[in-house]
Amino acid sequence: MTRTLLRATLAAGLLAAGAIVGVSLGGSASADTQICEQYGSTVIQNRYVVQNNRWGTSAQQCINVTGTGFSITRQDGSNPTNGAPTAYPSVFYGCHYTNCSPGTTLPMQVSQISSATSSIQYTYVSGATYNASYDIWLDPTPKRDGVNQMEIMIWLNRQGPIQPIGSRVGTTTLAGRTWEVWQGSNGANNVISYVAPSAISSLSFSVLDFIADVRNRGAITNSWYLTSIQAGFEPWSGGVGLAVNSFSASVNGGGTNPTTPPPGGAACAVRYAPTNVWNNGYTAEVTVTNTGSGTVDGWTLAYQLPAGQQITGSWNATVTQNGSTVTARNLSYNGTISPGASVTFGHQASMSGSYSAPNGFTLNGTTCTRT
Repeated sequence: MTRTLLRATLAAGLLAAGAIVGVSLGGSASADTQICEQYGSTVIQNRYVVQNNRWGTSAQQCINVTGTGFSITRQDGSNPTNGAPTAYPSVFYGCHYTNCSPGTTLPMQVSQISSATSSIQYTYVSGATYNASYDIWLDPTPKRDGVNQMEIMIWLNRQGPIQPIGSRVGTTTLAGRTWEVWQGSNGANNVISYVAPSAISSLSFSVLDFIADVRNRGAITNSWYLTSIQAGFEPWSGGVGLAVNSFSASVNGGGTNPTTPPPGGAACAVRYAPTNVWNNGYTAEVTVTNTGSGTVDGWTLAYQLPAGQQITGSWNATVTQNGSTVTARNLSYNGTISPGASVTFGHQASMSGSYSAPNGFTLNGTTCTRT
């Protein structure tokens, strides 16, 4: 059953308008605070925002906010398991629909992050349908409001007949554990989900490990921005007693684009040459050279098109576009690039205004030189 995640689009207008009746935005919770307002929120530890975020139902939901987290005390909603959940009560660090946690360093460009760590501890209940989901949001711009283009979901637990957006594409090992990997889109943003095969009640990990895996899948580049990290629950029915007992997150700057290729990466050079340009379009040839000492087995080249340009066709690669970001992936016959060897593909694009070349080329997440 494929669920459709709609909370970003449905909540946008209300959150942007600050619909948080009953709790002052930016206020700091000391004694326990009860929040029943649909998008009510408060601040804990003068560092994190806790939000009720009842976006998927008109039924009542209440949370009790403590000094370190929150628990669900009322949840009257019930949604079909083949659709969206009722809510995402959560605690976050960063910016979510103009609501930014105090003193946050986010948004921050991925290339500039030297470390991003987080810890979470949950309490689970039986007899309800829900997931315990840790969300990591990224966007090509330093966005503080609206829908981000990339959502990473870490499912530490799921109860009932629910599954992530899209389809299962494999498994991977991150944070010392094995995860199912799901990939898809909810229509508003792309989603890659990491699903634990059994419940995890606590986890301390590097957020950068999951960001790097998504980057190596060609979904983002180092030029994208981390905008927020969040932990909470998505209930479909029930859920009273579910709790985030503690949450911490820290994101530090001072990083640089990696010079040592990550797993799956390679040292690379790109030659981008227009082959024909006319008043409202052009064709171009792209040559990717492996300048490293190891063989590239499967490649994804990402780059940024100038404003007004739109891909209309391609050859020798599968080329897609999301906003200004273009992603080119190998075909079955040209996925291997030996050291010193090259592959060439091309695309056609429409344009408004005069021609200009793209920039920001990365191969499997590693920045390439231009030739």
